[in-house]
Amino acid sequence: MARGEGGEQSATTLLSVKAINAESKASTLTVRGKRLTFWNKLCYAVGGAPYQITGSALGFFLQIFLLDVAQLDPFYASIILFVGRAWDAITDPTVGFLVSRSRSTRIGRMMPWILCSAPFAVTTYFLIWFVPPIEQGKVVWYLVFYCLFQSMQTCFHVPYSALTMFISTDQTERDSATAYRMTIEVLGTVLGTAIQGQIVGGTSDCPADLDAAEGRNVSRFTVSTVSLDESKQAYMISTGVICIIYLLCTLVLFLGVKERKESERYRGQLLTFRRGLYMVMSHEPYIKLVIGFLFTSLAFMLLEGNFALFLTYTLGHRKDYQNILLVIMLSGTLTIPLWQWFLTRFGKKKAVYFGITWAVPFMILIVSIKSKLIISYLVSLAAGVSVAAAFLLPWSMLPDVVDDFKVKNPGVHGHEALFYSFFVFFVKFASGVSLGISTLSLKFAGYETGACLQPEAVSLTLKTLVSLVPVVLIFIGLLILKTYPIDEKRRQDNQKLLQEMLDSDTDSESSALGSHV
Repeated sequence: MARGEGGEQSATTLLSVKAINAESKASTLTVRGKRLTFWNKLCYAVGGAPYQITGSALGFFLQIFLLDVAQLDPFYASIILFVGRAWDAITDPTVGFLVSRSRSTRIGRMMPWILCSAPFAVTTYFLIWFVPPIEQGKVVWYLVFYCLFQSMQTCFHVPYSALTMFISTDQTERDSATAYRMTIEVLGTVLGTAIQGQIVGGTSDCPADLDAAEGRNVSRFTVSTVSLDESKQAYMISTGVICIIYLLCTLVLFLGVKERKESERYRGQLLTFRRGLYMVMSHEPYIKLVIGFLFTSLAFMLLEGNFALFLTYTLGHRKDYQNILLVIMLSGTLTIPLWQWFLTRFGKKKAVYFGITWAVPFMILIVSIKSKLIISYLVSLAAGVSVAAAFLLPWSMLPDVVDDFKVKNPGVHGHEALFYSFFVFFVKFASGVSLGISTLSLKFAGYETGACLQPEAVSLTLKTLVSLVPVVLIFIGLLILKTYPIDEKRRQDNQKLLQEMLDSDTDSESSALGSHV
């Protein structure tokens, strides 16, 4: 009887082990094969809005705010823009390394960084747009809070960007989630441009019909104290609205996205900073992708940073510049689905060539024809199509590079945040240099702080910064991207190999669980 009971117990145990193995494998396959829902993708995408809302407000309006509202000398404004962007660039790989070394918590490895940094980012962002009642310390004020905000924003955005790799193991699902994200992020730039532009636009008391081409007596037209106070108040209101939206988007991300847990067996094999830097920088597809998009991103950043000044002082659209910026962003938002379809149908490299080159004729046209408001609107509407491509394509191609690295280095883990952070580092550092140089160029051209009219040299400088230089940068970037080696065939081959590796890991974990039981 005892033997029978023992045999029955042994058989029951064996069946239990098999059931557990089968359940474990089925569970893993279910998690792997589970498709992200519409709400998962939407909530994930909403988390990218704060970065773009604040980024578009800073990109389009910070330069003109520092020059015309805070009334800083262009030299000091250039220092703030350069040092702030350079500091931001330095913090990216640092935060990326810290994120890659952080331990997983109950809510994941990326999410704690996002949640903890958001309140500090909101506070420092608000203080950037506040004009302190001091004259001697204003430069230090803006420099300190601009750098602090960039640090907090990095602690938010680097883990958020790397979160792409932790919401699904399926490249198709990640591409779809990235398309959602890019749509919401471009919509975020629309929102940031609309909030900042519509609230602060039109607060100047400069005559709307000043002819930017006539002989310039810049001392004749200056902004009054009343108008300056109204501008300061308008910036405070718009900043308050953006801060509230920032916190709401963070909450939606946290409640709507579940970060996929990593296997614990990977935790002992994380990269050191030095080894991670070496391996990331020696991965050929990554280097070519980064350098290529470095040049194209610089082109659009130069355009973004100087376009408000160009519309105001060169084209004379002082009362309409915020609406023209809004048209560009709306056009970009509406064409995101088009580019997602294009890259799926024709491949990502072709989408890069066609999408980014599309802007070139309009960059040339805007400075070549006589200034007319309706033409400016039409050109901006058409150019916005390229803005969508510039937003979508780098972030859609970066996961392919990470997957390619995984295939070639299957024993290395914890590298995802490093890829994203170094990518952002190079773009931000170079953009800091370019914006600092462009603002300094305005000083050498004779930019007059607080004046309604600017010298002819300023107009010529602005034309160069929004047309000639960006066009040259775009062509250099596209030539480099032509050598980018990951085509559709290689991408699909990588996906098959990664799937085989994942299946192998699943079988190993199931066997280990059965042995343990």
